[in-house]
Amino acid sequence: MFSEDDLVRAHKGRSDLLGLIIFICFLVILIRLWYLQIYQGDLFFEFSRNNRFRKEIIKAPRGLIYSRNNQLLIDNTPRFDAIIIPQYLRNKEETLTKLSKVLSLSKKEIEASLRKERTQAKYRPITIKKNISPEEVAIIETESVKLPGVRVNTFISRDYKDREIGSHVLGYVTEISQRLLDSYRKRDQYNYKLGDFIGRKGIEEKFDLELRGRDGYEFVEVDALGRMRRQLKENVIFSNADNQEAIPGNNIRLTIDRDLQKVAYDSLEGKIGSAVAIDVNTGEVLAMVSRPSFDPSEFSKGLSSNYWSELIKDPGKPFLNRTIQEHYPPGSTFKTFTAIAALEENIISPEKKIFCKPTFRLGRRVYSDWIRSGHGWTDVYKSLKRSVDVYYYHIAKDLDIDILANYARMFGLGSKTGISLSRETSGLIPTKEWKRKRFGQEWQLGETVSCVIGQSYVSVTPLQLAVAYGAIANGGKVYKPYLIKEIFTPQGEVIQRSEPTLLQTANVSEKTLEAVKQGLYQVVNEPRGTGWWSRGKGIQMAGKSGTSQVRSMSKKELFNKCKDMPYEDRHHGVFVAFAPYDDPKIAIASVVEHGCGGSGSAAPIIRDIAQVYMKKYHPKKYEENIEKDKVATQKYLRYVRSLQEKKEKAEEQEDQEEEVSGEDE
Repeated sequence: MFSEDDLVRAHKGRSDLLGLIIFICFLVILIRLWYLQIYQGDLFFEFSRNNRFRKEIIKAPRGLIYSRNNQLLIDNTPRFDAIIIPQYLRNKEETLTKLSKVLSLSKKEIEASLRKERTQAKYRPITIKKNISPEEVAIIETESVKLPGVRVNTFISRDYKDREIGSHVLGYVTEISQRLLDSYRKRDQYNYKLGDFIGRKGIEEKFDLELRGRDGYEFVEVDALGRMRRQLKENVIFSNADNQEAIPGNNIRLTIDRDLQKVAYDSLEGKIGSAVAIDVNTGEVLAMVSRPSFDPSEFSKGLSSNYWSELIKDPGKPFLNRTIQEHYPPGSTFKTFTAIAALEENIISPEKKIFCKPTFRLGRRVYSDWIRSGHGWTDVYKSLKRSVDVYYYHIAKDLDIDILANYARMFGLGSKTGISLSRETSGLIPTKEWKRKRFGQEWQLGETVSCVIGQSYVSVTPLQLAVAYGAIANGGKVYKPYLIKEIFTPQGEVIQRSEPTLLQTANVSEKTLEAVKQGLYQVVNEPRGTGWWSRGKGIQMAGKSGTSQVRSMSKKELFNKCKDMPYEDRHHGVFVAFAPYDDPKIAIASVVEHGCGGSGSAAPIIRDIAQVYMKKYHPKKYEENIEKDKVATQKYLRYVRSLQEKKEKAEEQEDQEEEVSGEDE
């Protein structure tokens, strides 16, 4: 028999274990209560509020963008989208049938939109139709009781005032997709959310964080179907302190002139190419246009699949900003820098003349001039005025390619300008070392012969050409081109103002620059200059035409009419100029792809831009230059008369010789 003490001892272990289990259970309950009530209290409080209240996001307006003259280039405008929140969708078949009639969509199209987003949480809104009309908005709002789960979302859409004009500079905005959300967050170190809009291309992309404001929110009371009953001011579990006002983004004033943008765009009508203009004394970009272009408003209001398909299938590559993202052989516009290098290295002097035959022989190879008859005795002025290839072929014999590259780079060619736009390309100014690394071969003299006239490996962007010729115009100062004049708050407080940045000064004598500038003046302002026919009134510009070959050509092909060639084989037309000659203010570069000659295709674009600029900013100088143009015209007429007189004398002499011959017989 067991005593009572034995029984107590036998059950004591069990009771202790039971007590421990009960204690642990209570401890778990207490920990869980602490976790729910204290640690996660705010979260579950938020959940409880959301059963009755909904947090409405108030999108912050993006900053506005203005031209240099305070003309509004990008504004904000409301956009309305029809959405469905699956969590509140009731009587699905009936609701979708009614909604299809309101939005003029088929029921299948609406169901397809819902299926497409079926993997996302039910409380997330699904966009059914973007950019709905005010009439559609009114029907959805008034019929909200019959359309449970259907709502209208209001967005702040971008309004691009000039549509395609300057779209490569301004860029566009688009909604962030799930696929790109994480990459954008890492790139900008910013907590983007699904549904946010982000800048793509141009200023919208580069200054997205400056233009982006801070979103706000407010709480509204909703019913069981998620429909808003009223906005709340104060409540037992809600106060105004919980709301957050939206703060608009900062505004930007550009250096771009709207009128110059328009004339550049219009002048490129029907062409594939670009034009860029800068202030030679500051580096401010006054105009930057590339064609074909695209309409950024289409992205903001809801891009249609048809328009997107048109853009990506367009062989003209409308998304490509040809002023900075495309590089071309500069053709004869590069002869200016060859002349500078030769003058500085004492290979030639301004007055030294070289007899230029129609061809130039180097070893077994014969290089032809662009004109069959040749140019005869030629100095540096005539070499630029008439664009004499053979003159530069002779220079190539004594000009080391590395020395030529050094002078070209002094003026900013062959390297990125640093402009505040993405995806700028550097182009190429070749050297011996570059060729060894690239091809594992030594440099050949024949390659220098091609490079001195801007062909072969040499490639530059239109913006680089404008910067380089701007430096020639201002005495050798290479300024960094920039687009942002200032950034200021919605209240008008300037928080950033750009100042000219001098990148470098070309180590070139004033005598050399004056000789080259005189040659460039003759190109445009003297008879037989390659740019004479495109000089324009009131400009007094100096410049250089260029023909950029897209492939190597035989001697026979070289003298074929360019416009008779297949389109893809036609030369690019290049022209670069600054104006006015005696007090330079603006430098302009233009390239027309497959435009044949620069003087015929690109020069008229530059002429139009320069005329608008001079009329607008220097009207007095413009009038003075018109008087100078009259003198130039009279000089040209005298030249034409002298040619006519020579022709008549030659014909008269020929007639006399025939008479004498007849008498002798």
